[in-house]
Amino acid sequence: MVPEIAAAVGFVSSLLRTRGCVSEQQLQVFSGALREALTEHYKHHWFPEKPFKGSGYRCIRINHKMDPIISKAASQIGLSLPQLYQLLPSELTLWVDPYEVSYRIGEDGSICVLYEATATKPVSSYGMLTCKNQMMLGRTSPSKNYIMTVSS
Repeated sequence: MVPEIAAAVGFVSSLLRTRGCVSEQQLQVFSGALREALTEHYKHHWFPEKPFKGSGYRCIRINHKMDPIISKAASQIGLSLPQLYQLLPSELTLWVDPYEVSYRIGEDGSICVLYEATATKPVSSYGMLTCKNQMMLGRTSPSKNYIMTVSS
């Protein structure tokens, strides 16, 4: 879980860094707060043997509504919601799963992989296509029903 969270935190921090409105010290505090919040949030929802289980719960989402975990971390450095909306994309989906972290900006944007590792044991996919596999089949983005699917 540590490298996956590090990839997610690094990505969100880099989005804030690009705008140049947040100091390096603020970014360090934000990164630490986000890392801590994600670690706590994912603690009982991380299943390396079944990486797709809990995927919906672990998804970080901004869709004209700010993800509460990001806003909580941003409040640690004094960023308000209006400031966050100016600094981050209005539509962002960040999937943080065992062995893979990927994101999509916009509803119909391409999915980009930030981090990928190999599972040490065979992984059960529940017969679902991963976001990456859907792209290989020529789809530009997963269907909205796929994003909301949570396996139990």
